[in-house]
Amino acid sequence: MATTSNSRLSLTPSHSLNRPTTLFHSPLSVSLPRSPFHLSKSKIAISCSLNGPDSTAEGIPIEKRYPAFPTVMDINQIRDILPHRFPFLLVDRVIEHNPGVSVVAIKNVTINDNFFPGHFPERPIMPGVLMVEAMAQVGGLVMLQPEVGGSRQNFFFAGIDKVRFRKPVIAGDTLVMRMTLTKLQKRFGIAKMEGKAYVGGEVVCEGEFLMATGSGSE
Repeated sequence: MATTSNSRLSLTPSHSLNRPTTLFHSPLSVSLPRSPFHLSKSKIAISCSLNGPDSTAEGIPIEKRYPAFPTVMDINQIRDILPHRFPFLLVDRVIEHNPGVSVVAIKNVTINDNFFPGHFPERPIMPGVLMVEAMAQVGGLVMLQPEVGGSRQNFFFAGIDKVRFRKPVIAGDTLVMRMTLTKLQKRFGIAKMEGKAYVGGEVVCEGEFLMATGSGSE
């Protein structure tokens, strides 16, 4: 027994016999075993837990955890409704459509968008006016439907009010836009809409939109 005890002591650094080793001073500080081998393993374990969830523990790699946005209208169906074309079509996919009431659509913001070389070369930020335009186009997808009676031959973006930009939108973001019809006066061809745009669930732009519409024969 004495021989075993002495062997164990010989593996432990002499300077740490009487006190545990602590990695850092914080609420997460942990007293670790004195063995250098166990110390390195503990450092690795703590590093993993601080950097985020362990994907191997969940059993699903990160590239498979997030489902794709649903497709209610693809880009070809959007092009059949909106008159806009490159480089000014700023809606890529409709992910929700409540006929006559609202549309939720996405714009994938990429570094290849034609406005980034000038806005700005060293810090690519999507211009606020183009965020507003993209939201207005989503509003067009609400208006140019049989339930509302709009016509692509006679449809105009008539005004904006109470627009606020909350956060910058940069290359790599997915802009998720919801446009909701709040008031429709078919007799005068006027509609009011409420719009909000999100990145990662946070509002980046919001405002009230005024649309003018009518039949193609007017």
